[in-house]
Amino acid sequence: MHALVTGANGFLGGWIVEQLLARGDRVRALVRRDAPELAAQGADIARGDIRDLASLQAATKGIDAVFHVAAIAGIWGPKQTFWDVNVTGTANVLEACLQNQVPRLIYTGSPSVTFAGGDQQGVDESVPYPEKYLCHYPQTKAVAEELVLDANSPELMTCALRPHLIWGPRDQHLIPRLLERARSGKLRYVGDRTNLIDAVYVENAAAAHLQAADALQPGSPVGGKAYFITNDEPVNCWNWIDELLALAGLPPVKKGISTRGAYLAGTMLEGLWTLLRRTDEPRMTRFLALQLGTSHYFNIAAAKRDFGYEPKISMAEGMRRLKASWRS
Repeated sequence: MHALVTGANGFLGGWIVEQLLARGDRVRALVRRDAPELAAQGADIARGDIRDLASLQAATKGIDAVFHVAAIAGIWGPKQTFWDVNVTGTANVLEACLQNQVPRLIYTGSPSVTFAGGDQQGVDESVPYPEKYLCHYPQTKAVAEELVLDANSPELMTCALRPHLIWGPRDQHLIPRLLERARSGKLRYVGDRTNLIDAVYVENAAAAHLQAADALQPGSPVGGKAYFITNDEPVNCWNWIDELLALAGLPPVKKGISTRGAYLAGTMLEGLWTLLRRTDEPRMTRFLALQLGTSHYFNIAAAKRDFGYEPKISMAEGMRRLKASWRS
């Protein structure tokens, strides 16, 4: 296929580009800045921004499938910023696809669109969106996901994937921030250290996108649906974090705070940040407290059934690959 990847300079987007090129597909990478590494791999570089419809109209010409990965993530910041990128940007991608008769769109969503603040233990895609959200990221991702799924039609077949806690080599956000907090002595465990979570190794997450794209054909059950994507092996959240710290030569997390205490701290910090009109992320928020103190793992039977997803790289193997990448 001739594929367009938005957010190709990002963590997951870069792996999707690599896997597409490795199997012989043509790839156009939509990026906002230079991408010499992607160009060196053989990708066609298109400079643009999903907030700019004109650049998307140019980038989607002659494309068979769009992997819409670009988004703004985070637990704090102005709502308009999240809305402009995650919602308006996605609407622009849909409009450009329709204008250029792109037949397939695979959208990268987030399991947080279903997070209501409590435990999620083995839930599947039937779990509804919550009535209220604790931060702008999951709310805007939910609105964008609905736009994508509602747009599914014979002219533009769409689906949404919800990879949970993507990790692995080349990550510049999740694990580096975790290690930075640990090195600065600011990392605390939340809750009683018994909560289980799902995560997904980045190469598995990328492979799921390719499999979904291949299955997104007329008459396929994939069209118009959202799918949780994980490694299908829930782990103890804080034991896994301790393992990551050990890989980096850091001691385990010793100090902690109750989930209620973290939630109250998040409430106070959010109020202070709002009063001061600060846009940097507080050390704790209500959303982060509940994410760190609750269990959230998912049933991925639908992805297995509908497009044959199977995580090929286990959590243990992923840890070995991550360690090897740090050494190199």
